[in-house]
Amino acid sequence: METIQDLLKTAGSALGMENLTLWSLLRVAVMVLVGWLVIRLLLKMADRLLERSRGLSAIKVYIRSALRIFLWFLLVLMLAGTLGIEVTSIIAMLSVVGLAVSLALQNTLSNLAGGLVLLVTKPFAVGDYVEADGISGTVAKLDLAYTTFVTPDNKEIFVPNSQLSAAKIINYNALGKRRMDLNFTASYDAPTAQVRAAIEEALAAIPGILDDPAPAVYVSEYQSSSIQYLVRLWTPSGDYWDVYYALLEGVREAFARHGVEMTYDHLNVHLVEK
Repeated sequence: METIQDLLKTAGSALGMENLTLWSLLRVAVMVLVGWLVIRLLLKMADRLLERSRGLSAIKVYIRSALRIFLWFLLVLMLAGTLGIEVTSIIAMLSVVGLAVSLALQNTLSNLAGGLVLLVTKPFAVGDYVEADGISGTVAKLDLAYTTFVTPDNKEIFVPNSQLSAAKIINYNALGKRRMDLNFTASYDAPTAQVRAAIEEALAAIPGILDDPAPAVYVSEYQSSSIQYLVRLWTPSGDYWDVYYALLEGVREAFARHGVEMTYDHLNVHLVEK
């Protein structure tokens, strides 16, 4: 026993811990065991609270990891105080290091904060077609630092989350359906009933147009050389562009079948001889 005590005193003197004894090591071992059990209990309680909170479900993994690191850090500080190590100097040193790291990683930390905001508020999900800060595309991936977009022409764009969290975001898929407004012009000579019948025939032939709300055709404007008709309809978000281009082609063919003239601007040039 005396030999062990001598070894502990020698080791304590080398490490700057004059109070290092066998009993202090036993206390440290007990504290580690009790601290480990307390940390497990607190983490289980945190998991239950996070499971009940729907708003934090997307970031519960990150919250749990941060809480686990914090609890173990507190336990290490308690153990250091038990062994006679000056804790205040360690905390001061870590504060200086943390300040230096935060200044060096300012942009990265702002991206992480923006990612947490996006994960909590959920303005979009993976697979949604989104327009934000001049970028339009389908959300392919959402990480803490960056969000990945895939554009219609198959380009992959990585956008910092700090930029997205402060931008105006338009989500075209969140509500499940979109309204489409298209304008067509016809000659004054074509009866309104005939034009409406041609447009409704084109609408009936295109799949992907919702029956509720039902599509509608209105006379929207009397122009200088034509009458403008507004076609308003609803489609599932995923079928929007297919319906858009199909309707443009279908109305042109329906007008041709019904003898409706699609007017366009004319420019007459007269040459005058002097």
